[in-house]
Amino acid sequence: MKETLVLYPFPGMGHLVSMVELGKLFLTHGFAVAVITVSATYTTGAASSTETFITRMSSAHPFLSFHRLPSVSLPPNASPHHEAHAFDLLRLSNPHLLSLLSSLSQSSPVRALIVDFFCTIALDVAAELAIPSYIFFTSSAAILAAFLHLPALHSKVTTSFKDLGDSPLHFPGLPPIPARDMLLPMLDRDDEAYKGFIAIFNRMPDADGIIAIAGGLAVPGKKAPPVHCVGPLTAIQPKLRHDCLDWLDKQPKQSVVFLCFGSLGAFSAKQLHEIAIGLEKSQQKFLWVVRSPPNPVPSLAPGGGESAKLTEAPPEPELEALLPEGFLDRTGERGMVVKSWAPQAEVLRHGAVGGFVTHCGWNSVLEAIVGGVAMVAWPLYAEQRMNKVMLVEMGLAVEMRGYESGAVEAREVAERVKGVVEGEWGREVRGRMELLRLAAEAALADGGSSSVAVNDLVSIWKAGRR
Repeated sequence: MKETLVLYPFPGMGHLVSMVELGKLFLTHGFAVAVITVSATYTTGAASSTETFITRMSSAHPFLSFHRLPSVSLPPNASPHHEAHAFDLLRLSNPHLLSLLSSLSQSSPVRALIVDFFCTIALDVAAELAIPSYIFFTSSAAILAAFLHLPALHSKVTTSFKDLGDSPLHFPGLPPIPARDMLLPMLDRDDEAYKGFIAIFNRMPDADGIIAIAGGLAVPGKKAPPVHCVGPLTAIQPKLRHDCLDWLDKQPKQSVVFLCFGSLGAFSAKQLHEIAIGLEKSQQKFLWVVRSPPNPVPSLAPGGGESAKLTEAPPEPELEALLPEGFLDRTGERGMVVKSWAPQAEVLRHGAVGGFVTHCGWNSVLEAIVGGVAMVAWPLYAEQRMNKVMLVEMGLAVEMRGYESGAVEAREVAERVKGVVEGEWGREVRGRMELLRLAAEAALADGGSSSVAVNDLVSIWKAGRR
C-alpha cells in the first residue's frame, strides 16, 4: 500500500497547475498523491479549463487522484475582492475537509497535508487529525519574507497602505517597497480581504514547514518553520504542438518579444489598441497572446452585490474588431497574434525569444528564468507589483511605465519592446537571466539544492516524522 500525500490548492488554474506539478514530483518518490479541490461559489472564470486539466492529469498518472469537497453557502461579504469570499469559502469548507481526510486516512497512511498559501486555515484540520502540515508557497522568497513580516508591520502602521502613496515600507533584508505596490486587497486595512491576509500571515509559522522556491524569513517574536526549497517547478504540458512554435522556428535567435499576461490577465479595448500601435511602431518581431476585454459580473457570493465584481472568462477575441484596422496585415511579416492561450513554458524556452512582457506572476517569472529570457514588468494583480519591485531591483526586468494608472501608452510599449531586444539594457538583463538559468538547472540536477530538499522532505515523511 502506497503512503499518501494530500494536496489542497486554492481555486483557480494558476494555483492548481503548480500544486499538481509538486504532486507529480512526489509521485516519482513512490507516494500516492490526493488533490482536494473546492468549488468556488463566486466565478473564477476557469471552470471548464480546470475540469479538462483534472481529467488529463488523472488519465496520465494512475496514483494521482482528485477529490472535490461539497459546496458551501457563503455569508454576506461586501468586500470587492474575491479573496475575501475565498477566505469565507475555505473556512466553511474545513468540516468537509476534515471528513474527507479522515476517510483517506482509513485507506492509506496520510503522511502530510500540503496546503496552498491561501488555504492556511486548513492547518486546524491537520492539527485535529495529528497530520503534519506544510504550506506550499509559489511566489518568491522575498515575498515570503515580506508576508511573514506583515503582522509586525500591521501593528506598527495604523494607516491604510492606500493612503501612504509612494511612502516606502521596510521589510528585513528587502529593498523598500512603495505602499502603493502592496497587494490590491491589502490597500484598505478595514477591508475583509486585508483582515483575512493578516490572519494567514499570522498562522503560517504554525506549519511544520514551508515548501517554497528559496529561503529567507522574517518572523519577529516567533520561531519560523523550516523552508524546503524545491523549485523552480515548471513543466511542458503534453499537448499538440501549437502553431506559434512552428512560427518561432523560422525566426532568428533572440529576435522575438513574447507578450503574455497569465490566466487572468486581460486589457480594455483601448489598452489593446495602444499595445498594437506600440508593437507596430517598434518594428520588432513579436508573439502576442490577446484575450477579449474582461466582462465584469456581480459576485455570486450572497450580499456581494454590484460592489463585489470579478472577472468572468471572456469569449474568444475578435481580433479584427479589437485591433487597429489593417494591423494584422501590416505586421504579418514579423508578428503573430494568438487568441487567448499559448504554451508559455515552451515559448519561453524557444531560442527565438529574446524578451518577455509579463504580468510578473511568479509561475511566469520562473518560466522566464528557466528560458533565460529578459523581462519587461507590467504587473496587474495579486502580489505582482511587489514582484516587480524585486525584479527591477535585481536587474532582471525593466518597468513598463504607466501601468499604475492603467493606461500604458503606445510610445512606451514601442520603447520597451525595442529596448529589450536591441537595447544595451536588454542585453545586460539577458546576461543576468542566463546566469540564473544555469543556477536553476544546477539546483534541479541530481545532488543540486532543490533535489536535496525534496529528498530530505521525502525522508521525513517516510520516517513518519514532522
